[in-house]
Amino acid sequence: KERHYGQFELGDSGVRVKEWQQTMYSTDSGIQSGATTVRDDDGSEYITTKHYTTTTITSQDPAEIDSQYALTRTQRIRAAMFPETLEEGTTILSTQTDPSQMTNVQRLAEPSQMLKTAIIHLINYQDDADLATRAVPELTKLLNDEDQVVVSKAAQIVNQLTRKEASRRALMQSPQMVAAVVRAMQNTSDMETARATASILHNLSHQREGLLSIFKSGGIPALVRMLSSPMESVLFYAITTLHNLLLHQEGAKMAVRLADGLQRMVPLLKKSNPKFLAITTDCLQLLSYGNQESKLIILANGGPEGLVHIMRTYNYEKLLWTTSRVLKVLSVCPSNKPAIVEAGGMQALGKHLNGGTQRLQQNCLWTLRNLSDAATRQTLVGLLSSDDINMLTCSTGILSNLTCNNAHNKMTHNQFSL
Repeated sequence: KERHYGQFELGDSGVRVKEWQQTMYSTDSGIQSGATTVRDDDGSEYITTKHYTTTTITSQDPAEIDSQYALTRTQRIRAAMFPETLEEGTTILSTQTDPSQMTNVQRLAEPSQMLKTAIIHLINYQDDADLATRAVPELTKLLNDEDQVVVSKAAQIVNQLTRKEASRRALMQSPQMVAAVVRAMQNTSDMETARATASILHNLSHQREGLLSIFKSGGIPALVRMLSSPMESVLFYAITTLHNLLLHQEGAKMAVRLADGLQRMVPLLKKSNPKFLAITTDCLQLLSYGNQESKLIILANGGPEGLVHIMRTYNYEKLLWTTSRVLKVLSVCPSNKPAIVEAGGMQALGKHLNGGTQRLQQNCLWTLRNLSDAATRQTLVGLLSSDDINMLTCSTGILSNLTCNNAHNKMTHNQFSL
């Protein structure tokens, strides 16, 4: 192997460069760096710089050979485990002969890098927590300021802090901070402040401790108010935060009902974003299940028409499933039944009996069964050949209701049976 040196001769007239090359024999490779001064045969002095190429073994002295081996081995280990310690431009020649097999140094480096990364994360986590803890009192004061510009800037800073887990946990442990955010949301007319505060509560709602802080601070009425916002991002933050509260926070359902949450949610069924609608319909199902008053509120605000329109229009399976769940809950309400049928619910639900997922088909069948006594004519004889016990149960139940005291439907049933 060859090793290249650059020589710079020092003299009264300046510096001149000599390039020379020497062939040497090597049994290993590695890296050396630095600069040394050497003297030529004619007495001239040179500064020799070693480029980052390959190191070689030139001595036949066993002790020196061993030291060269140890040096290159140390450098390879350092390069693998702590590459950031190498100088810029340094190149390490790998001893890996088979790309599919790791060298011992590489096997050693992998857990070392994982440990180093974990330690760095722990240090950063603690730094984030300490920073947020120290900043909470001042930020709380700024959020309560009378100047809306100050409030907006403070809300944006808090929003940035809640995006990191450590600082988010530190913030949610301060009831004064969460209450200040809720107060700022309720009192602001500035869209950017509303967006920032809604985002803060959304970020806090991913932990149970944050949900409890929002609930205790009166966050639900403020979030319900945000459901009338013209800004799409604010609507998304508000509905997803309320959804998390309805799912995981005890007492949230009653609080949403008392804050007229249903009256604000039902009109959102006219939105066109399928994912947003899926969250909204799931909120309606959580609020209406087992609560007759909620079912009547949904009816009074045009809920059946909006739900049937979704079943007729969209193909997003999760949205269809969550909507069918709401319709199934409403279909046991005597007041909602005729409204669903009149809106074309039987046809919209029947559209998904073939080709939909099993969970969607089952919800549609149960809803059709509940609605069947309010309908005049629906035929489901073809589904009697299904191997699914739930489908068979629903289908026979619907047919039983349809043929009861109805000679025309009985004749239609007999014709299909034949």
